Amino acid sequence: MIQIKFFASLRESIGTSSLNLEYAGENTVADVAHELVERGANWRLLEERDVLCAVNQTLCGKDAKINDGDEIAFFPPVTGG
Repeated sequence: MIQIKFFASLRESIGTSSLNLEYAGENTVADVAHELVERGANWRLLEERDVLCAVNQTLCGKDAKINDGDEIAFFPPVTGG
């Protein structure tokens, strides 16, 4: 099982703050994002280049390897002023 969390505007657009996904041998964060995008138009935000991700609370790229039991978080780029 993989726990997936969504933050800020992603959470609002997708309509959920978290979900659990049965681990089916996905190798990378990009694999998980691709699987989620197949759920519908709102999920396509996960494929945008500037979306940040973390595995087990460590910032990473979408090419990061994942394992059963990992936590993946997606969040929009941080802005400030």
